[in-house]
Amino acid sequence: MSLRSDKKMASRRAGKQERQPLLNLSASQKRPVQQNAQAETTSGGAKQHKRQKLEPAAAEQSRIAASSMTSLMRSGDFPIPSGEEARGWKPAVHQYVSLYNQAETEQHAAAVDGFVADKEHCGRLRGRLNRLRERDLLRGVLPSRSETKAELVRVQESGAEASVLIRLHIKRQIEHRGMRYIEERKEEERLWLAAAGERWHIVRIEPIIAERRPRFELSFQDQQLDGGEEQQLEEEKFRLRSVPYLNYDLFAAFQPQAVRALYRRDLAAAYADRWWNEPNPAYEEFEVNCTNYISQSVFAGNAPMNYTGNRGSGWWYRGRNGGREWWSYSWSVSNALTNYLSTPRQSGLRARVVDSAEELQLGDVITYDWNGDNRFQHSTIVTAFDAAGMPLVNANTVPSRHRYWDYRDSYAWTEQTRYRFFHIEDQL
Repeated sequence: MSLRSDKKMASRRAGKQERQPLLNLSASQKRPVQQNAQAETTSGGAKQHKRQKLEPAAAEQSRIAASSMTSLMRSGDFPIPSGEEARGWKPAVHQYVSLYNQAETEQHAAAVDGFVADKEHCGRLRGRLNRLRERDLLRGVLPSRSETKAELVRVQESGAEASVLIRLHIKRQIEHRGMRYIEERKEEERLWLAAAGERWHIVRIEPIIAERRPRFELSFQDQQLDGGEEQQLEEEKFRLRSVPYLNYDLFAAFQPQAVRALYRRDLAAAYADRWWNEPNPAYEEFEVNCTNYISQSVFAGNAPMNYTGNRGSGWWYRGRNGGREWWSYSWSVSNALTNYLSTPRQSGLRARVVDSAEELQLGDVITYDWNGDNRFQHSTIVTAFDAAGMPLVNANTVPSRHRYWDYRDSYAWTEQTRYRFFHIEDQL
């Protein structure tokens, strides 16, 4: 089941002819969507034949599973629901996804405004799209096409009410001074629907603003305050042993030579592009995963870990061992990473705070303080640049790829939002 609409208004505004579709999904990207979609939409032939062979109980289980989970909708070729589906809540969700894509394409909330009864959310969406439109005009960007897919993540039904958690995958094709690129992001929304006669209506929408939920922040603050006996024991384990003192003025041959690693920006960006949309099984995945993902990317660029065995110091990751997670707060908490990178040090992962996003290079890091209260809640890494040389970033938690760095298109953004720009040193 899928819907698609092209960007026409922007093309007319630019006085250009409508361009041919430029989205070129690779087979590996498109195949799973088609397979899942077929499970929902092309089940009339072979699938119906197989269903007749199932035992009644198994057939009922299959029907429930198929109707409640993992269905996929894509803006484009939305089929008209028929039979039982046409009387349930799904047609309303399908239509919402279509209208959402239209609103994203037109950068105006009018399409959704007349369909959703939740005026508070419509106002929220209007504000976000207004910021997006103003920013694109300022950048001289022409979003020539938009495509939105939706996946049902969780469904709860009770009589004439339903609660549906959907994951939206938005792709925007950007044209900027002769350059074309695609930016992507995945967001989740919870929809509440109510039946009125034979029709269902969306009465409430709650976007899941995961970037504003810094996991482990309380634990990080508690440890900063009380230290704790366990922390002291861990520090004992890794306390440096005493070593003989040498006067290197007398024993120059024993002078330690600093061996510094070269920060491979290309490798950091390549890692970020590889794993933006799925977790690397070599690492733990956290519910709020943005800083864990950024640390993995920087580490892939040859940045050396600073292992202390103390979660409140260093920058390191050891994974799960003996039922415990072993990693430093600076590895996976945005505020702790901000503090770590802001602290001058002589070796290891080192960074320099710069004044503007224009000074960043590939593989550099941005952290975000949404409320201007000096608590940083989100982290991104630079993976590309637009035609004006401004950074495009990747992120997790809300998976994003080649997204414009300022995040004004996010519900998390506020007028008080502040940024910290980190240029990672070339020699680490």
